Amino acid sequence: METLAEVYRRIEKCSQFEKSGMYLEQCAIFRGLSDPKLFRQTLRSARQHAMDVHSKIVLAAWLRYERRDDELVGTYSIDCCGRDIECPKATLIAGYNPESVYDPCICSRTPRGEFEDDSSIGYEECSTSDDDGDMSFCIGDDEIRCIRSNIASLSTPFRTMLYGGFRESRRERISFTQNGISVEGMRAAEVYSRTKKIDSFDPRIILELLSFSNRFCCNNLKSACDAYLASLINDMEDALLLIEHGLEENAYLLVAACLQVFLRELPNSMHIPNVMKYFCSLDARERLALVGHASFLLYCFLSQIAMEGDMKSNTTVMLLERLTECATKSWEKQLAYHQLGVVMLERKEYKDAQSWFEAAFDSGHIYSLVGVARAKFKRGHKYSAYKLINSLISDYKPVGWMHQERSLYCVGKEKMLDLEMATELDPTLSFPYKYRAVSLLEENKIGAAISEINKIIGFKVSPDCLELRAWISIAMEDYDGALRDVRALLTLEPNYMMFHGKMHGDHLVELLRPLVRQMSQADCWMQLYDRWSSVDDIGSLAVVHHMLANDPGKSLLWFRQSLLLLRLNCQKAAMRSLRLARNHSTSEHERLVYEGWILYDTGYREEALANAEESISIQRSFEAFFLKAYALADSSLDQESSEYVIQLLEEALRCPSDGLRKGQALNNLGSVYVDCEKLDLAADCYMNALNIKHTRAHQGLARVFHLKNQRKAAYDEMTKLIEKARNNASAYEKRSEYCDRDMAKSDLIMATQLDPLRTYPYRYRAAVLMDDHKENEAIAELTKALAFKPDLQLLHLRAAFHDSMGDYMSAVRDCEAALCLDLNHTDTLELYNKVGEQVKEQK
Repeated sequence: METLAEVYRRIEKCSQFEKSGMYLEQCAIFRGLSDPKLFRQTLRSARQHAMDVHSKIVLAAWLRYERRDDELVGTYSIDCCGRDIECPKATLIAGYNPESVYDPCICSRTPRGEFEDDSSIGYEECSTSDDDGDMSFCIGDDEIRCIRSNIASLSTPFRTMLYGGFRESRRERISFTQNGISVEGMRAAEVYSRTKKIDSFDPRIILELLSFSNRFCCNNLKSACDAYLASLINDMEDALLLIEHGLEENAYLLVAACLQVFLRELPNSMHIPNVMKYFCSLDARERLALVGHASFLLYCFLSQIAMEGDMKSNTTVMLLERLTECATKSWEKQLAYHQLGVVMLERKEYKDAQSWFEAAFDSGHIYSLVGVARAKFKRGHKYSAYKLINSLISDYKPVGWMHQERSLYCVGKEKMLDLEMATELDPTLSFPYKYRAVSLLEENKIGAAISEINKIIGFKVSPDCLELRAWISIAMEDYDGALRDVRALLTLEPNYMMFHGKMHGDHLVELLRPLVRQMSQADCWMQLYDRWSSVDDIGSLAVVHHMLANDPGKSLLWFRQSLLLLRLNCQKAAMRSLRLARNHSTSEHERLVYEGWILYDTGYREEALANAEESISIQRSFEAFFLKAYALADSSLDQESSEYVIQLLEEALRCPSDGLRKGQALNNLGSVYVDCEKLDLAADCYMNALNIKHTRAHQGLARVFHLKNQRKAAYDEMTKLIEKARNNASAYEKRSEYCDRDMAKSDLIMATQLDPLRTYPYRYRAAVLMDDHKENEAIAELTKALAFKPDLQLLHLRAAFHDSMGDYMSAVRDCEAALCLDLNHTDTLELYNKVGEQVKEQK
């Protein structure tokens, strides 16, 4: 929390020239949190405040990579999203204008073809005539007639040569044969000296002019050549052809345009040797530095992608080495050294790993002691590793990962105690659950083992936990359960290698299939309906995976898969499924809808709405109306806007779709009716949704009963949801609102047991403790959750508690940490200003 607060303070106090770098530091912090939207939001802020072309091209490419547009069929790296923030043309314009980055870019404002200059001029008709010229440059047998004053205006060396004390100043004909420029090049230079234009020349001639301008210090000519050549870079072939010229001639924009193509082609360009040679070696970095294009930002982006692709590769190591060379600030060194240590540990180069982890710790990265301990352990120094983590627990406030790490270096009862403490301090750590499950299995307590691993799968789905449960299911001869989990984990990671990398998941599916009942596609639809209705998201994922194996081109199924993954908070996998839905779409209106969801989920709400409207203009469909209604309802709705959303959802319901999606639309429509205080209409929507087995509608109907002061009916409705839903932590949480304090506390304890990541139970319990004047216990309840989940609402509430207790400094810290997560949170801003005044008065 102190780190978040400090970053917020520094962002608020820094100059506009430093803001982009500060947001990059914030990105590094958010990268370790579970919400990818925070990272993308901060990355956009870094791009918004970028001033130089280099930072703009890297950050725009990074934003594109986060959306993984490279996986969209029919798109190209240089395609524009329509906004300045990612426009490949806008990024090549230097300057600071943060308000304009979300404006429509020049690509969207100017029709194709209007960029071209129709006033092409040929060499002959615009060349200086014998009558106009007063001097000539001779190259071989050719003579280029020039105007002396115009040539002199090109640079100080020319002015000195032609008007200074040199003999050329007195000659009408000057030999230029040995100066490395062709006749065509010199004629072009003469034309430029009069017209200040180069756009009529062949690129080969402009490359000559670029070299010529460097040799004779013609700065304006060089800038013109640099900018024009940069504008010609449209694809990988262009970039590979011209980058060497840019590096040789120190052409900043030309190199920027080439790098932009390389970066926007990631991760594919990571596997092209002719591209990576410009980044990986020490000489390559130094060449980029000479032209102003080597930075920590660049190598941070490249090394992240390299680590995601192949952590053990030589390319990854070289890029991280370049990252360490670019690191100057403390946080940069911590990040670079730690990541290099992680890679060396993966490569089993334990001595080097230990050295890099120690360097990261010396730079202030406390967590790197974990790496030091692991490297020591791998080198045979188990007791030394144990002592190191033991001292860490003694010297700092213990958190879950510390006890988890210490458990690696002890055995028996002490190990189990550490794992229990790790889970108590941080229930989101998966290793303790897995270890206990395996231990129970070894004791032949198979049911208990399944129950243990189910605890974490219930709120945090990951391939390794699903693999372990599948393994236990196989041991129980529960092949249906095993196949379900393998299919679900392959949805999360399609190339997952099981059993320590010895078997591809698809192969295990083929081995398990003959052992279970075979189902037709119709059977699968029925089973999907049942599992969706029982809120069994993992079971639903498995059914959809089975259906896609039979019909991989069905875009509707890919879309359903993405919805399930979003429910499970697996956003990266969800976006991949959504891209596949888009790629497999068979019509333009369908493609626009899926692209709209991609835009919406990555923060481009207005563009998503435009896609929905264009799709409706082509063909009215359920999904297009639903997307438009969903995107509009995302903001605070006034009466008129609410009525419009209602109309859109009603239009959606008139279009053909299946019960699964219509149930969702009815549920959303009921929610809007509730907000408009039309409770009877809302109840009708929820009842209709329940009639087609949309089980979550029980929650909406309970809300209607509650607003009608029918509290018992609301409680009973939520009880029905608890009984039907496989994943029911949210149902327990919601039911707590419709009962007395003791029953509410019981429901919220159950909600926390089922899903410790839900923050409302902690806030409720803390509020009750404050009402009972147990201020310290209330603070401790919130702090317990904040230790493993930095959350805006938790921070705001703790700040308010500190304020009420007169601890204004702690209140300020929590407000700053909250504002680091959401700069525009109104309630926190008001509290921050209030406690800030209190601090000033105390001083």
